[in-house]
Amino acid sequence: MAHTIGNKTRLQARLRRIQGQTAALEKQLAEDSDCIAVLQQIAAIRGAVNGLMAAVIEDHLLEHIVKADALEQRQQDIDIVLQIIQSYLK
Repeated sequence: MAHTIGNKTRLQARLRRIQGQTAALEKQLAEDSDCIAVLQQIAAIRGAVNGLMAAVIEDHLLEHIVKADALEQRQQDIDIVLQIIQSYLK
């Protein structure tokens, strides 16, 4: 997925935020924080991961499917993305 290199800075920034959120969750668990706060943190992490996944999928679709020259290659990429999305949503 070579096109992610162009968006590397943006994707790495998202990942650093997710790492910060998971570190905060780890601290909450270690300190026996309120269940509601822990649940909110987990929801925030899930939202951040979903946002990262959406950004990478969007970039992939635009680069490899919309701009694809060969119909056969386009179909192969669509099949791969659908498998990944199905796996992610399980």
